[in-house]
Amino acid sequence: MNGKKVIVRGDRSVVFFGTLAKKEGREVTLNHCRRLWYWDGAESISQIANDGTKKPNNCKFSQYVNEICILDAIEIIPCTDKANDVIEKVKVWQS
Repeated sequence: MNGKKVIVRGDRSVVFFGTLAKKEGREVTLNHCRRLWYWDGAESISQIANDGTKKPNNCKFSQYVNEICILDAIEIIPCTDKANDVIEKVKVWQS
């Protein structure tokens, strides 16, 4: 999956979307990554990885960072092209 867009769920560190750069055990490095804090219009991260979200205006997705190392990955799901397009178009949520 290296080089592919993925959704990563951490055990305690929430959900992330980005390009998989490296995986060693539960340690995952993502490039061009954002946190998915809250979503609406999808029942799970599996649906987000397949379809994106049907209500992108109701989602809270963070700004992108160049690279992140997630130390507690418990799930990695490759994203479809459709999901990539939808996720990348969700506006950055800021407080």
